[in-house]
Amino acid sequence: MCEKKKFYITTAIAYTSRKPHIGNAYDIVLADMIARYKKMMGFDVFLMTGSDEHGQKIEDCAKQAGITPKEYVDGVSAEIRAVWDSMDTSYDHFIRTTDEQHEKTVQKIFKKLYDQGDIYKGTYEGKYCVPCESFFTPSQLIDGKCPDCGRDVVDAKEEAYFLRLSKYQDRLLKYFEENPDFIQPESRRNEMINNFLKPGLSDLCVSRSTFKWGVPVTFDDRHVIYVWIDALSNYITGIGYDPDGSSEQYQKLWPADLHVIGKDIVRFHTIYWPIILMALGEPLPKQVLGHPWVLVGEDKMSKSKGNVIYADELAKRFGSDAVRYYLLAEMPFTQDGTITYESFLTKYNADLANTLGNLVNRTVAMTNKYFDGKVSALPTDEPLDRALSTAADETLQKYYQAMDSYHNADACEAVINFAKRCNKYIDETAPWLLAKSDEDRDRLQSVLYHLLESIRLIGILLTPITPKCCAEIARQLGCENKESVFGAVTDYQVSEATPLFARIDIPKVLEEIAAEQAQKEKVSQKAENVTTFAEISFDEFQKIQLLVAEVKACEPIPKAKKLLKLTLNDGSGNDRIVASGIAAWYKPQDLIGRKVVLVANLKPATLCGVQSCGMILAGECEDGIKVLFADDLPAGSQIR
Repeated sequence: MCEKKKFYITTAIAYTSRKPHIGNAYDIVLADMIARYKKMMGFDVFLMTGSDEHGQKIEDCAKQAGITPKEYVDGVSAEIRAVWDSMDTSYDHFIRTTDEQHEKTVQKIFKKLYDQGDIYKGTYEGKYCVPCESFFTPSQLIDGKCPDCGRDVVDAKEEAYFLRLSKYQDRLLKYFEENPDFIQPESRRNEMINNFLKPGLSDLCVSRSTFKWGVPVTFDDRHVIYVWIDALSNYITGIGYDPDGSSEQYQKLWPADLHVIGKDIVRFHTIYWPIILMALGEPLPKQVLGHPWVLVGEDKMSKSKGNVIYADELAKRFGSDAVRYYLLAEMPFTQDGTITYESFLTKYNADLANTLGNLVNRTVAMTNKYFDGKVSALPTDEPLDRALSTAADETLQKYYQAMDSYHNADACEAVINFAKRCNKYIDETAPWLLAKSDEDRDRLQSVLYHLLESIRLIGILLTPITPKCCAEIARQLGCENKESVFGAVTDYQVSEATPLFARIDIPKVLEEIAAEQAQKEKVSQKAENVTTFAEISFDEFQKIQLLVAEVKACEPIPKAKKLLKLTLNDGSGNDRIVASGIAAWYKPQDLIGRKVVLVANLKPATLCGVQSCGMILAGECEDGIKVLFADDLPAGSQIR
């Protein structure tokens, strides 16, 4: 028996600064689809994913959370894995860059490159983006901000180790020319050549000394190994690479057949990573697929914009197959794709509920109703039958061509179009009319057989895309045959028809989602108000003068619905006027004679024509605003 051909596929490892959103999840869903397809085609597949867990941003996030960096990444890495699992992904190994074996091997890689002169010590000065952990020259900035994420940069200068990219520039360019399919899509390849290789490569900073959360350089404890060598090396450390002698698994799997990554990190994977491998004397990966982004409407997902959609939350509500299908069917090969709740639900109803779900449900139901669930192939020369089997053959050709070139949206379209053709075939043949005559019984059986065989093929083709749904299709058909040839199965004994995808009431669900989001925002805002503080020193606090003041008079301020004018006795002998935005919660008579806490040295401000000299303290709760009263203290008492 021939040994299966191996196929080693990886995703970019997810950064552990936060829970991954649906755009991040596209990486693993796409890779899993490819892995499942390759398994279906007879390959021995190994899929690796994981989490990237070092860097200054992680150190800062952990500090803000009041925990250690390791505790922080343990939590986020577990979240990443949970999201990946919610998508029914079939990865073989989940690597973490805090794994002991990975860290030790990365240290060996760094030392090997240093010993052979590919890494040297120098000084770096430039514009630094903390979130991206990247240095830039002033000319690389866009409007003075980071060219990758658009955030502010800071001036930074530090001692660092550098990788000699320039040494390998010509060799890499030659590799690009000799391997035109190395980077997909072609537009990404052209960008790397024209924007980076041809203008000339600057040597790359590969260590940091301004933070400690990273893999230490063994021969210089002031430095930690920077992300480019640490994170990128996971593709080989995770399968057993070691400069002192690699494992059998590494020898079997490397070079990788495909790296699946986002378009924003193509440069790192097609310039930095190949040069690291060249310097190590290891083969380069066979291909890098730089997929486009998933946008929310026209925008990138951002927590600050409040437009983040999470894959696991969608899957919990609508099923993992629905999320997988949307991502794989709606993401073009080269241009960015887009998702909104409305577009997701519309696609769900149109393709999954109406087209696929309806086809399977009514075909299985009619087979049970008219033949007690059992039909067989009969000789036929009907033009409609030939047209359907021809459409099946054409769909298979389109599907394999699209899947082999990673055009997943085209593959989805081909299969759904065939499902639509099957629904049209039902309308053309009208089985419910054939069932009325005993003379048409053979014709009815032939129609249902053609539908069942078509559905079987649809189930096979959609398996890499919607695995749970396709397992249910096979169960309802009572058939596990995976041979993708029309007519390969001649007899069917179906089970009870159960809906694959329930149709969604879109306006109702959108209203529910909006209400849930509003509630989450409210809870989040409360949590932020409670837990986020701008720290001040004790000396700064001492500058704030808090006094007890008695409300002598109180009245509304004309044309200011929110404000009340308070006349206060602060113990100084002079009346003090304060305008306070509490009119929605207090009437003037509720306050007269009460004693409040006053910020006495606040700079005066004019509010709706009233000069307000101070501020009274109040608290916010579920019932609204509650003024802090101090009725037991005399006016003028100082609050310490």
